[in-house]
Amino acid sequence: MVEYSSRSTGKHSSKLGLLSPEDKRSTGFEDKMSDMIAALVHASEKAAKIARACRLEESLFGLLIEEKKEGEKNKKFVTDFKTLADVLVQEVIKHDVGKQCIFAGEKIHVKVCETEQETAKLLSKVLDGNMKAAEVLARSAHQNIVIPDLNTGRIDIPQDRLGVWVDPIDSTFQYIKGVSDSKPNNNIYSCGLQCVTILIGVYDLHSGTPIMGVVNQPFAVQDPETQRWSGQYYWGISYGTTNVCSLGPHSKNGGVSSESNSMPAPQHLKKGSAADLEEERFSAVLSTGETVCVQTLLKEACGDNIHYAAGAGYKSLCVVLGFVDVYVFSEDTTFKWDCCSPHAILKSLGGGMADLKECLRRRQDGNREDCSELVYNVPVQDVKGADRWANKGGLVAYRSHKHLEAVLNLLSGISV
Repeated sequence: MVEYSSRSTGKHSSKLGLLSPEDKRSTGFEDKMSDMIAALVHASEKAAKIARACRLEESLFGLLIEEKKEGEKNKKFVTDFKTLADVLVQEVIKHDVGKQCIFAGEKIHVKVCETEQETAKLLSKVLDGNMKAAEVLARSAHQNIVIPDLNTGRIDIPQDRLGVWVDPIDSTFQYIKGVSDSKPNNNIYSCGLQCVTILIGVYDLHSGTPIMGVVNQPFAVQDPETQRWSGQYYWGISYGTTNVCSLGPHSKNGGVSSESNSMPAPQHLKKGSAADLEEERFSAVLSTGETVCVQTLLKEACGDNIHYAAGAGYKSLCVVLGFVDVYVFSEDTTFKWDCCSPHAILKSLGGGMADLKECLRRRQDGNREDCSELVYNVPVQDVKGADRWANKGGLVAYRSHKHLEAVLNLLSGISV
């Protein structure tokens, strides 16, 4: 079995059942991770189109918002929202990735049907009979999207040990607020639609380590004349000695436009290649909710190279793209679905995503060699709801191990 988990529903134990070896032989199914990553990219692109379609008309968007229930809320915010876009995006991902896997989950009221007409009919019930709005969403959910060959080569990973974490729309508050005129500082947006991401990560059910990830930025660029948005996606695979991604180790941009579908050639990389960066001072992106102590220490070390941004997925993407060296967060309000996909991409670039407080504890015990990376298969004990999957020790996302070391040295005196 393959475990499928999603942020939007608050349910994290539904299962993906795979075809048996006998069924695979009879259907010609092959265990090719190139097929899996292509399916994830394809699903993320459909999801991005839905996210844009939902924002296209304010009258439609107002119908889609409902407040999250108590057990689903992120305690970081007074109010937290989920949207129909969240749920529909999740179901598109399940529907499309289900062409590679057989899903056996619980029945829900919003789903992607076999035909566009059936999906529209179902959505119209959710939208109080608004068939026009339902047809717009159904069209996006069923639109055929051509994904170019990702040229990953053949990567064989036993599929019976794969789990999937999905965040259908990360930075929901920015998505709902819909600010489109935010200005970047050194390529980094502090807020706005550019901070919204769709995150799909695959991990090893046995070890908990991330294996592959897709980060889709649905609102990457807005056309100044038409006001329409286009997006970008980024992917990476890290398994054993294989590391391949859509970016090179020193890329400052890249990815793919959701409209042009042009893909830069992937780079086959050696682990640790990002550590060749030669910079005297490192740069960091933080949350505005970071503790005063951590902010003060990092500001002293980084000077003007401190940035603030919304969305855990987007801040991680800033590290992936090389806009900053590290993303540091010492609190426990990020979750497995926020981190799995960018963590996999960072691994493919020679970096990673460390458990901040566990690393600091080990250093305080005299162990400076063993770095504790985030894992994705173990829930937090004795808690309920979404907090079962919180990153209780905080995190450091990095591309270079020397920058991780710099952060750990800097914060070694804080209480853990």
